Amino acid sequence: MSAIVKFFVAPDDTSAGLALRAGPGQAYESLSFGDFDPEGAVIEWERLLAGGSFEELADAGEPRVVAGQDDDGCDDFAVSPRLSAALADARPSGLRDVAASWARLRVEDGEVVDTEIAETIVGGLAGLVSSARRHDQGVYCWVA
Repeated sequence: MSAIVKFFVAPDDTSAGLALRAGPGQAYESLSFGDFDPEGAVIEWERLLAGGSFEELADAGEPRVVAGQDDDGCDDFAVSPRLSAALADARPSGLRDVAASWARLRVEDGEVVDTEIAETIVGGLAGLVSSARRHDQGVYCWVA
């Protein structure tokens, strides 16, 4: 579980990788959350929105690491194009359903994710993805 999770918009992998040390800061449009595993979450969200198994997505290298761990244990990864498209195309009711399903999955694994917080995270990420797509940019996640 990560203490700090920031999803952010960047023009490319190189730019996103530069955020490794200090995070995306003010230079990038971003959303900040905490206390959940974002790498596992993006796989679960993609599976819930677009199909496929956890193993298939993990075997495909998702999420794709952009900048590896530094001495502080931080890393950056890209939100997949498939998940980005699914989030951007989802209706609000679909996003709420995904958030509720994700919250239930977390409870099954012994974590507590409030459904309202899950909706805030999934809905916020969908909005960030839509903004990134309008500017032909990608969405990344910085984890500390």
